[in-house]
Amino acid sequence: MTGEQDEALSEARVAALFTRSDGTYRFARWGRPLVPAVFGLPEVEERALIETVRAVASLGPGAAAEDPDMGANFLVFFCSDWTELRAVPGLPKLVPDLERLTAVLAAAGANQYRIFGFDPDRDPGREGQPGAIRVCITLLRLDDNLEALGPRGLALSQTVMGLLLWSDHAFTRESTVATFEGTERTLVKPWVQAVIRAAYSPGLPDAAEEEWHARQLARLAAGAL
Repeated sequence: MTGEQDEALSEARVAALFTRSDGTYRFARWGRPLVPAVFGLPEVEERALIETVRAVASLGPGAAAEDPDMGANFLVFFCSDWTELRAVPGLPKLVPDLERLTAVLAAAGANQYRIFGFDPDRDPGREGQPGAIRVCITLLRLDDNLEALGPRGLALSQTVMGLLLWSDHAFTRESTVATFEGTERTLVKPWVQAVIRAAYSPGLPDAAEEEWHARQLARLAAGAL
């Protein structure tokens, strides 16, 4: 393990990935397979992004095969201007107060926003444990920073961000992906892959708010690298 990887997988570093700005630790993973759907791109690009989502999701819960009887639960919406999203059919029903949200995002100069939905208390037949992720909606405004990642880099990074409930400040100063110098090959950083694999270990719960979870997650991540 390199020094960079060792630091990345320390207990303190792993805990910080799931510790929010208010100081609370909150972890959640998917309790069911991902079923991706992409909107706002040419059809060929949408299909390519969905395939990337399926490939990256194999690090965690795995992606469901296309099934007309299963509703999409990993939704990605692209736009060039936040106001465009207000006209997307059905989106105002999925995103509460969409008009106000897009105005706030525009004023902040944001290029992405992510909304998670979680399983409530267990009901008969429910797949995930209480607190497990059941849906993720990602809104993306394609600006120079996102386009600089390239199609594959963008797909990889956005899938990683939707696989777990990361802290609201995780990865604000570093990327989840790496590009090999002089090539177009892009991949999820090995230590990030290790954290995701560890997060989906069978012995861990779908959701946690206790410090012991960070210690166990760091230990499992180090072993997965």
